[in-house]
Amino acid sequence: MLAPIIHYLPLTTIRRQRVLPANGRVLVHAGQKVSPTDVIAETSLTPQHALLEVYRALGLLPSQVDQYIQAKMGDRVNKGDVIAGPVGVLSRVVHAPQDGKIVAIGEGQVLMELDSPAYQLRAGLAGTVVDLVPERGAVIETTGVLVQGVWGNDQADKSLLSVLSHSPEDGLTAAQLDVSQRGAVVLSGVCPNEAALQAAIDLPLRGLILGSMPSRLIPLAFKAPFPIILIEGFGRMPMNQVAYTLLSTNEQREVIVNSLACDRASGLRPEVVIPLPTGSPIPPPPETETFAPGQTVLIRRGGNAGQAGTLVSVKSEKTLFPSGVRASAGVVNLENGEHVTIPLANLEVIA
Repeated sequence: MLAPIIHYLPLTTIRRQRVLPANGRVLVHAGQKVSPTDVIAETSLTPQHALLEVYRALGLLPSQVDQYIQAKMGDRVNKGDVIAGPVGVLSRVVHAPQDGKIVAIGEGQVLMELDSPAYQLRAGLAGTVVDLVPERGAVIETTGVLVQGVWGNDQADKSLLSVLSHSPEDGLTAAQLDVSQRGAVVLSGVCPNEAALQAAIDLPLRGLILGSMPSRLIPLAFKAPFPIILIEGFGRMPMNQVAYTLLSTNEQREVIVNSLACDRASGLRPEVVIPLPTGSPIPPPPETETFAPGQTVLIRRGGNAGQAGTLVSVKSEKTLFPSGVRASAGVVNLENGEHVTIPLANLEVIA
């Protein structure tokens, strides 16, 4: 059975393709150094339109308007430019409501396509552009620590790592967040309530790495001006020991937090990268595996969720679980020495 992989790696090559959702303009070149917040490509996704009822504004019949329209189809106009008029003793005119382009004229009306802010694609990683995707984006590469999560609020930033938890299950409190953490990326186990998250926003931080938080905090997390990553998910789950150890032992190093949305179809996950130099080339980690004895695995769901262990065996026949579900399963040796039988669908391979 094909196994989903999550990466917790002390040193690896990280290569990420960043592309626009539609064709646009690539702003970087091969060999260029980029930081997580650099804009590498941009495009216009959702143009807005404005229908100007010129005949009403000028007090005329639709058939009388054409001679007063000053703009032509295809013209670019700026906000405030005269589109039509003047008419009458009051010199009535119609102005462009904002910058844009005239795309249609007829029946006493003018249709404008309004200029809208470009969709900007940010690098999300500090590294080197190693390849370009024409009209779409680029491939960026770096080396360092890689820890992936399961949820993020779709932002990216970098700063020094500050560890506020003494263990993976510690909760973040508002009292811990003082001026000394301003501008830092903070690591903690669980964010239990609104008060703690609001304190982080008020400072503000540059990033927040958590094991978990209640789902009710999602709206507030999306309002945060910095990236937030959950390594385990929603609820009150301690961060698994493998991820916690990798991160906490790199305190005061620069850390890059890219909290992009998790997309299982493309393999994209929110992730934390700690850039580290390497003396020799390291191949990128595998993206797919098959379950096999000896693998380090992470339990994602069920009573042992969040615990890591070693896959001892994969059962040849499907196992009947107390829930009444019969599923492919494996025996996992947990870190405390306990052996448990877990559905393979609830496991991820740590690579």
